[in-house]
Order: sequence, then structure tokens, then C-alpha cells
Amino acid sequence: MSRSLMVTASASPFRPAAVVPTAIIDLSGVGKTYRTPAGDFAALTDINLTLPGGQFLAVVGKSGSGKSTLVNLLTGIDSVTTGTVRFGDTQLNGKSEEQLTAWRGRHVGVVFQFFQLLPTLTVIENVMLPMDFCRVGKPAERRPKALALLDQLGIAEQADKLPVDLSGGQQQRAAIARALANDPQLLVADEPTGNLDSRTTAEVMDLFKSLTRNGRTVVMVTHERDLSAYFTRTIELEDGRIVADNRVGAQS
Repeated sequence: MSRSLMVTASASPFRPAAVVPTAIIDLSGVGKTYRTPAGDFAALTDINLTLPGGQFLAVVGKSGSGKSTLVNLLTGIDSVTTGTVRFGDTQLNGKSEEQLTAWRGRHVGVVFQFFQLLPTLTVIENVMLPMDFCRVGKPAERRPKALALLDQLGIAEQADKLPVDLSGGQQQRAAIARALANDPQLLVADEPTGNLDSRTTAEVMDLFKSLTRNGRTVVMVTHERDLSAYFTRTIELEDGRIVADNRVGAQS
């Protein structure tokens, strides 16, 4: 049986080997415009946002408010039309797709609502994939590291199974392990609890909160207002603009 992921202030089941170096994420005057057959569409306008390391940020807003666009700019999946995006000393503007892919693999982990585990790979092979892609560590070290992550997430016994053989909660834990494989400074989660029951949701949220204590920045897109106590900060988007920026919950 999987161990619980419940986190207390004095101890966490997730203990990375080292504290993750923090990086300040800064968006200055950011705008994103898409060209459509009907004309230009401004998905984001004049976004100014600074995220120190260790924050747990919620991004909320109605469908079409710009949440996904903002996340894509933070992760370097999309590029700005105006303004700048900086991650520590690195400016993402002007980098090639190849450079952004390599940067993202080293510094960003992404967790999706629908897990996105490759169905033909075992759980541990899914977790090893970012390490293989970015050539992190020696090949012989990757399986032990992946197994350690799965153990810390309470599903080591599922390592050699295919994703289809796991429950939804177990698949989400495997997806989180994969997102953490390269010790990223930024973890982005897009509606990660949308398909989980209330107990597993609480466990996953406690895990995310614990990660910020190790210096990571966690950005989560959510529609679930009842999770607000977990976040250290919440921004609300409306028509591509930040209309509210609130410090909420308790700092870790």
C-alpha cells in the first residue's frame, strides 16, 4: 500500500538531496497577441509579475482570461509579443526553440491534469525520460534516482508497471516524479487536481506546498477556490490583464 503524502510542518515525505537554487522570475510589460482570420487577438496585455523563489502561486480566472498563455510564457513554450520574461539571469526573449527546449528541460517541470504519461513506457521509464533527454547524470545513476523519487512519492512498488495499471492518484504522483526528475527550480501545474478525489487532492497540494520550502517556485492554474489556503499568493486574470494580486494562506 502506498504511503500517505501528507505533510506536516516538522517533516515531509519528500526530501530532495539538496535545496534547489532559487531564481527570481520576472515578467515586465509582457503582452501576447495572436493573429487570427478575424484579426489580432490580445491574449495578454501589460503583465508585470515578479516571483521570488519559494512562492506557491495560484493563477485563476475564467476560461479565455489568459491563464494558459501566461503559463506558456513562463515555461518558454510560447514567446512574448512585447515585454520581457527573465528567469534568474536568463532572458527567454530571443532564444531559439532548441535553446528554449534545453533550458526548459533543466529548469522547469510541468504537471498536467491528464497526467500525459507515455502509455508504452513503464512508470519508472517515464520518470527517467527527462534525465535521458537532457543527459542529466550518468546513465547508471538515472534509474536509482527515479526509483528514489517514486519511493518518496509512495509508489515505488508501481515502478515497473505501465501507467494504465495505476489509479488516477498514482498516475498523478508518477507525473509529479517525472516533473521533478531534473530538480527544476520552477514547477508548473495545470489543473493537476481536476481528476483526483478530495483525499488525493489534499495529499498532492501538501506535496506542492512542501516543495516551496526547498526553494522551488510552484505555479498552479486552478478553478478550485477551496484550495486557496495552500497558496502564498493568488493572481486573477480577466481579459488578459491581472485584475487582482493577493497574498493568501500562510507562508511556509
